[in-house]
Amino acid sequence: MKAINKKSFVHSTLLLLVLIFGVSACATVEGAGKDIESAGEAVQEAATDD
Repeated sequence: MKAINKKSFVHSTLLLLVLIFGVSACATVEGAGKDIESAGEAVQEAATDD
């Protein structure tokens, strides 16, 4: 590979990795948000049952 092509390949690879980790982090945060929301709803239901 030429130096420019190699540099471009490295940048493209790093960008792809950042995008992959970014998408997976969003999914993880979304799942955590749903879990927290479910727990909050359970607390609200328990509080209104009394």
